[in-house]
Amino acid sequence: MDSLLPSLMLGAALFGLGVVGFLVRRNLIVIFLSTEVMFQGVIVTAAAFARYYAHVEGQAYALLLLVIAAVEAGLALGLVMLLYRRRDTLDAEAWSTMRG
Repeated sequence: MDSLLPSLMLGAALFGLGVVGFLVRRNLIVIFLSTEVMFQGVIVTAAAFARYYAHVEGQAYALLLLVIAAVEAGLALGLVMLLYRRRDTLDAEAWSTMRG
């Protein structure tokens, strides 16, 4: 069996890169893409454990996570476009204040 460490490092790097992008950037599209990168890091980690322990159920779980990520991407992109049409900006600061 292959070593588990390189796959776990890749998953951790993807997740860490997503966290940094989510916390540093203010553009809604970049924030959305950063959450997708974090999700892909989790999927890589789940697939790595499934392969290392030779469990088909874990690989099926990783495939299910990919389907969920695709659905979430479509919904989030639609939401971002709706928000853009309302205020003509993708800056997250424009949405941090509440109007009453």
